[in-house]
Amino acid sequence: MTASQQPTSPAPAGQRQVWRTPQAGDLAQLSLQTEALPDLPADAVRVDVRAVGLNFADILALTGMYSAAPTGAFIPGLELAGVVSAVGSAVTEFKVGDRVMGSVRFGAYASVVDVAADRLQPLPDSWSFAEGAAFFVQTFAAWYGIHHLGAAKPGQRALIHSAAGGVGLQAVRICKALGIDVVGTVGNVDKVEFLKSQGVSDVLVREPDFAAQLKRELADKPIHLVLDAVGGKVQEASFKALAPTGRLVVYGATVFAPGERKMRRFHMLLEYLRRPRYDALSMISENRALLAFNLIWLWEQREFFDAMIREIATLKLPAPHVGHQFRFDEAPQALELLRSGRSVGKVVLTR
Repeated sequence: MTASQQPTSPAPAGQRQVWRTPQAGDLAQLSLQTEALPDLPADAVRVDVRAVGLNFADILALTGMYSAAPTGAFIPGLELAGVVSAVGSAVTEFKVGDRVMGSVRFGAYASVVDVAADRLQPLPDSWSFAEGAAFFVQTFAAWYGIHHLGAAKPGQRALIHSAAGGVGLQAVRICKALGIDVVGTVGNVDKVEFLKSQGVSDVLVREPDFAAQLKRELADKPIHLVLDAVGGKVQEASFKALAPTGRLVVYGATVFAPGERKMRRFHMLLEYLRRPRYDALSMISENRALLAFNLIWLWEQREFFDAMIREIATLKLPAPHVGHQFRFDEAPQALELLRSGRSVGKVVLTR
């Protein structure tokens, strides 16, 4: 599914190319357009985008299933990497020609993006633009879930669902850096060998009766942390498998994944009606906890955002794994691969 890498035709001077949808609800409404560049804010950096990182949140936003998405027309995308082409009058930390990577609250599916200077970082010399565009969302989600909410400690064991995906792989690497044992799960047997090549020796291909599978495979191994974006019966079984003081950290629910183009309303209603129910009194007696988050709401907390950058830097993580690269004009094909669940690692658009 990886596309051949050929440069996308540039927009005329003073203009940019963007992928925009007139409204959420149907992936097919996403179209490639050319528009005039806006004025550059004083505190922003203009980036000639070379790579855009795709996230499942993009799909949910485009199909109307993401509460944090803009209303009306919008450009999707949360992270990018590229070269500085201009700096605002108040910016001193970057200069034209710098290689950078960063995050935005939507708007990354564009050939040129103006990014607040404090939302950019220098791209490591040894990293490609694609690797830079694969860093922020996955790494921040994994770190916040494991460290800040999960409070995982060295010697403990974490159950990482969708461990071959972008967040999952970064979670695996963070756990290894912290001395936390990992049990990874995948939905497809084709991903097992890849995950083992990444240092995960315990890999489960999720079975229909996941509760029975966990009981059989884990035996007496305690699980102290679950990082989950699957939901449904998988999430419920994972919570019940937690050891005392264990924490289930939820950052998504792919059981609500849309169809090829649109949300599946009947499917969503069915999954909603049979979603897991949790009782606080039971949590007290069983000494287990449930926490959940949406990373985009943390984006506005600048001091916390900066603190997480410093924390993650101490881990000295390798470059993220980019499993699939598509040309910028192939965004619909890239999104379909991500939606299908067949991708491994990060899916990236390049220019």
